[in-house]
Amino acid sequence: MSVDTPAWKALVNHAAEQRVQHLRQLFARDAQRFERFSLQCENLLLDYSKQRISEQTMRLLRELAIECDINGWRQRMLDGELVNQTEGRAVLHMALRAAPAEILPRRGTNQVPAVQAVLAQMQRLCESVHGGSWRGFSGERITDVVNLGIGGSDLGPRMATRALAAWQQPDIRVHFVANVDGADLATTLADLNPRSTLFIVSSKTFTTSETLTNANSARQWLMAAAGESEQVSRHFIAVTANPEAAAFFGIAPENIFEFWDWVGGRFSLWSAIGLPLALAIGFHHFEALLAGARQMDTHFCSAPTEKNLPLTLALLSLWNNSFLQAGSHAVLPYSQSLELFPAYLQQLEMESLGKQVDRAGQSVGVDTAPILWGMPGTNGQHSFYQLLHQGGRLVPCDFIALKQADYPLPGHHPLLLANCLAQSAALAFGQTVEEARALGTPEELIAHKVFPGNQPSNTLVLSQLDPHTLGQLIALYEHKVFCLGVLWKLNPFDQWGVELGKQLATTLLPLVKGEGDASGFDASTRGLLATLHE
Repeated sequence: MSVDTPAWKALVNHAAEQRVQHLRQLFARDAQRFERFSLQCENLLLDYSKQRISEQTMRLLRELAIECDINGWRQRMLDGELVNQTEGRAVLHMALRAAPAEILPRRGTNQVPAVQAVLAQMQRLCESVHGGSWRGFSGERITDVVNLGIGGSDLGPRMATRALAAWQQPDIRVHFVANVDGADLATTLADLNPRSTLFIVSSKTFTTSETLTNANSARQWLMAAAGESEQVSRHFIAVTANPEAAAFFGIAPENIFEFWDWVGGRFSLWSAIGLPLALAIGFHHFEALLAGARQMDTHFCSAPTEKNLPLTLALLSLWNNSFLQAGSHAVLPYSQSLELFPAYLQQLEMESLGKQVDRAGQSVGVDTAPILWGMPGTNGQHSFYQLLHQGGRLVPCDFIALKQADYPLPGHHPLLLANCLAQSAALAFGQTVEEARALGTPEELIAHKVFPGNQPSNTLVLSQLDPHTLGQLIALYEHKVFCLGVLWKLNPFDQWGVELGKQLATTLLPLVKGEGDASGFDASTRGLLATLHE
């Protein structure tokens, strides 16, 4: 367990001293604090000077990273070792955005040629749809694409498509349906024309119940207009590691895009899972997204410990969560286009790290993934920021800001940035009794106008929100998750907790339909079933 190591114990002792320090004091003692605690990687700046840390904190955290063999585990991943040991799989999502001449894994069978072949297939599809040569059953060109997937087959492309709306191609509309609730699919199809709609069924196993339920309903909707089952091939594409099941569904072999078992769903945006995004923004812009992620890969694999952005983010998250006992983490993008980024990170971080068993099957010994949440500024300022300022809970934050607006309406972006900087400063430094009194606050309101501050935060500044920088940003957080897995000595690439609910749902489905005997279930479940059948 990490908690038994000398470096961990040294951090526990250090935290007891550092916990009483206030960010006001830390900044007052060090005029060079920003320069000392900020890092730059191409188009991205990380300012972590508002974290409750000192140089000693960072030294001890980096010693822990060395003790946990962060470099060795990174090399094992690059070499194609089965670092996802509970599922017996390699972890090679970096191969999805590798340059054609690269070799990944570095030992064993090079997967890059297979990836490049699928990318070429994606490019051909995008060009045929955008160029108008792909036609529906009645000869009309495709105007709408509906992605049917859930989890990693939905959140990544949905988030990125929303983030890059300013790069949207004018001749196509892309929609996403994930929820098995009929309201999701029905409301999406209500405004679409079956003659010009293309469906992408994204499922690694092609057995995901929610996705296949939606796909079958979409096929029925299409056949009601087309009248012949063979017309399905003109309107359905599959992204899967189970091509046989996709073919049985009725999808033509040439419209099945390969997916590999060494790609975890929440790390799959860069594969054919990103096809709806490529259709939305154009394949050349999708290639720019891959290039941005590849640039962050190069940085992560080559930058020294003290300059490594993903490792630094991971160490700060570990410090706040395991040593300062922060139970949640807010992600606050000051960009409406990044409104889905917190939801995307919820899966990436909490599904990866929400575990209490380490690689050896032993208890980790500490809380791991914090509860991640957030929404765009400035909307959040009129929602939950009150709790951040005066709620008494320690909530570390990631502020994300853009130098240049993707929608540059006059007067909007300076006001947005001013709010971002103001909130990070207010959370860090607060307001004292004396400061409130100096502002002329009536004595009876003084207590209400005191803000304790000392809330730690990072600020990430992107040059702009384009495909390249978005690729950098996503890969930054991917590598952060990998590092935290090493630091907590757990496997961030499985998700057994997800499977339990699926198993129970399969067992309960006939009972919900009124079939079978519910006597083996608990009293609550039996009572709820009875209520549903009244």
